[in-house]
Amino acid sequence: MEDSTVASGTAVLTATAIGKRFPGVVALSDVDLALHAGEVHALVGENGAGKSTLIKVLTGVYAPDDGSLTYQGTPVHFGNNPSHAQAAGISTVYQEVNLVPLQSVASNLYLGREPRTRFGLVDFRAMNRAARTLLDSYGVRVDVTRPLRTLGMGVQQMVAVARAADTKARVVILDEPTSSLEPREVDTLFAIIERLRADGVAVLYVSHRLDELYRICDRVTVLRDGRLVHTGPLTDLPRLRLVAMMLGRDLEEVRREGATKFDGEHTAAETEPVLDATGLTAKHRLDGVDVTVRPGEIVGLGGLLGAGRSETAMAIAGALPLDSGVVSVAGKRLRTGSVAAAMRAGVVMLPEDRKADGILPELSVRENIVLAALPRLSAAGLVSRRRQDSIVDTFMRRLRIKAASPDQRVGELSGGNQQKVLLARLLCTRPKVLLLDEPTRGIDVGAKAEVQALVDELAADGLGVVLISSEFDEVVEGSDAIVVLREGKVVTRLEGDEVNEAALLAALAEDADG
Repeated sequence: MEDSTVASGTAVLTATAIGKRFPGVVALSDVDLALHAGEVHALVGENGAGKSTLIKVLTGVYAPDDGSLTYQGTPVHFGNNPSHAQAAGISTVYQEVNLVPLQSVASNLYLGREPRTRFGLVDFRAMNRAARTLLDSYGVRVDVTRPLRTLGMGVQQMVAVARAADTKARVVILDEPTSSLEPREVDTLFAIIERLRADGVAVLYVSHRLDELYRICDRVTVLRDGRLVHTGPLTDLPRLRLVAMMLGRDLEEVRREGATKFDGEHTAAETEPVLDATGLTAKHRLDGVDVTVRPGEIVGLGGLLGAGRSETAMAIAGALPLDSGVVSVAGKRLRTGSVAAAMRAGVVMLPEDRKADGILPELSVRENIVLAALPRLSAAGLVSRRRQDSIVDTFMRRLRIKAASPDQRVGELSGGNQQKVLLARLLCTRPKVLLLDEPTRGIDVGAKAEVQALVDELAADGLGVVLISSEFDEVVEGSDAIVVLREGKVVTRLEGDEVNEAALLAALAEDADG
């Protein structure tokens, strides 16, 4: 590729009025983005905002349905061919490293552009020497002859970034580049980005970590629900306003709400905790998280995408191995990392993706509900149909599950009723702690209200509930207390009058560096 250095500040890649549709979904609508030479441009938005789709349009994975792309002043049509974008000088480093794990570090760095001997063979000695020089210049000390897969994810990520920087690309897209990095590796990455900036490269930086954005980025584009919300200098945008934009909240309205006291409907009794999780730590995912829930209390987990909400619930449920930490239920310490141990102690979890991790669509309502209770219902290896029917009838009435009969296939039910079937399955195990990860996602307004009312009833019956939702008003309205997370750490715990959107947004936007 010809090395055509562009003057700093010049638009290198411009996307104009981009639209992209999939069956039943508008992923992007009328989105503009301009990446300039020598600038680091942040792209932010919550889950489903359209960030990944926009990146795929920029890199030729998707052809846009509407709008146009201009690269170095010339209209371009990459079609559905990423190799065209790469050849033009647009390089992407994804969160999941997309190199060749069985090949050496040096081979990955020079994949497709290996130095050759005069006989046309790969000059491994020259390639290894060049690889060492390149990585040393970035402060990465590693044996370049080792297979990439034998190295930690952080080092693999650094190799991917170094490769992108060395291909003379004019645009480098970094998608959550620090997700697997240690703090010193983050410093090394930022040094690489500074070098790219000095060389006039346009960098698109995608991250949910506000501290990083304000440390390294010049400009920011905010997407929400596939639409452009804001573009401008990052220094002109206070953190609180940025968070409000991402979530679609009116800042002044939030501030007014925060000025009034929260009149909570839930009043958990002053009793011993039914759940006491302390110091939950898993490398790159959780860092000393504490969550305490009393009987009858609903504790929300607040945070932006990637804050560690689902990971915290998974750790409590035994589905996420921990490096350290203690989980106790009703005063009894559990063996962490064991779903079976958590379930025996009375901890159950409603997963975020009910289709992938929850319902069995080909089975009936009855079969889905009693699945978890079969050990309790069996006698000498036999399960009484009468006892099954009794439990199924009880929960179908209590949860108001709308089905033609208990024998109807669950896959034929609406999303809200599928969610209720999953809840019934969990509740028939007689749990003490219920972990709800996005319990109202993908269901209609009426079903959402029913599920929310049901959660309130369960808490009133003495169940301890942990609630996760991307809809902040749902967390605020449905919780007695909120544990606010950011980058896998607890920022604060809001209780009583503090449980309002203003306090939650302020905690999320707070500068971690003080």
